Amino acid sequence: MMRPIDNVAVALQDIPTQTEVIVNFSNDLSLKITIKEEILFGHKFAVRPIKKGDEILKYGEVIGKATMAIVEGEHVHVHNLEGIRGRGDKVAK
Repeated sequence: MMRPIDNVAVALQDIPTQTEVIVNFSNDLSLKITIKEEILFGHKFAVRPIKKGDEILKYGEVIGKATMAIVEGEHVHVHNLEGIRGRGDKVAK
C-alpha cells in the first residue's frame, strides 16, 4: 500500500487464509487486516470495505471499479474488479 487513499494493498509474499497482516505505508499509519482467503504473491487484497461500483485505488491511482461488495481482507482480482486502465471504451470519473 503506497497512499492513504488506496483501498487495496499488494501481497509481498503468499498469505494464507486467516493470517493477520500489518499494512504499513508511513510511520504514522498502519492497518491490521485479517486475510479472508489465500492471497498469492503480487495479488491485491482490500484494506477496507469496498462497495459495489466504488473505484479501486492502487498506488494512488484508479485501476478499476468493484463489480460487487468486497470486504476487508478479501482478494481483489478479475472476479470482483472491472479494470478500466488501458481501455479506450471506459474512462475513470
